[in-house]
Amino acid sequence: MNNKVLLTVVGPTAIGKTALGILLAKHFGTEIISADSRQFFKEMAIGTAVPSKQELEAATHHFIQHKSILEPYSVGDFEKEAIQLLDDLFQKYDTAIMVGGSGLYVDAVVNGLDDFPDVEPVIRDNLNKRLETEGLESLQDELRVRDPHYHKIVDLDNPHRLIRALEVCIASGRPYSSFLNQKKAERPFDTLYIGLDAPREVIYERINLRVDLMMEAGLLEEVKKLYPHRNLNALQTVGYKELFEYIDGLFPLEHAVSEIKKNTRRFAKRQLTWLRKNDSILWIPYNLEPDKMIELVTDRLKSLQHAPQ
Repeated sequence: MNNKVLLTVVGPTAIGKTALGILLAKHFGTEIISADSRQFFKEMAIGTAVPSKQELEAATHHFIQHKSILEPYSVGDFEKEAIQLLDDLFQKYDTAIMVGGSGLYVDAVVNGLDDFPDVEPVIRDNLNKRLETEGLESLQDELRVRDPHYHKIVDLDNPHRLIRALEVCIASGRPYSSFLNQKKAERPFDTLYIGLDAPREVIYERINLRVDLMMEAGLLEEVKKLYPHRNLNALQTVGYKELFEYIDGLFPLEHAVSEIKKNTRRFAKRQLTWLRKNDSILWIPYNLEPDKMIELVTDRLKSLQHAPQ
């Protein structure tokens, strides 16, 4: 085992990952990397459940609202910057915390990015034209045929992710998922995954409540300010696209809010599908007492340290 450990907090949206990350950061006297790609952008605060001012002051956070939606920022950029930051953090601490709602971004830091074939620009252009003329459902249907495995775990409401997967399928003649997890990058640290778990009905209740609280906090006003930029990739996400459609007059506000809840529940289900593939996760009940959570994590850390090399 390496001397340094990245404690990686995962779980479905609205489960309490931020609170657990802060609990661990305070216990181990370290800092937090956010791997939630929706929280990178300074213009998107309410709809992405960015940690509150009090939470940000409780522990040092990185990669929270550090970019503008107008700046291009990829998972490759994040991987490079996160690894550089971890090099610095591990000069000071034996442990660091990563809190992640975006499986692709978590995997990039822990395992490195996968190698994909080159794609002719014309393929991407054609897919973007299809998105405009035939809509998102057409791309979802094609991905279901070309790569049923990835179709189950990808955010089906994110056109950027769909087009990326389809262009690789078309260019290579192989499923996009066949290029995933090909090889793991060598990292100078070990990773302990800590997953927060709850019954599905509890997760859904928490999601519904969170959406209501977002609306009360001014999500619609936030979305109205972003409306001129609604075609940017960063804004093709749950909570924003539904309210853009409301502003466009496609349906009433009550229906838009209902769609946000439904699509967030679908997103949480896909997050869990992604996470269940990882049998190394230490699953902890979401409502366990903080002291018990710390005890479970420290016990697992000890067993890692004493595991045979």
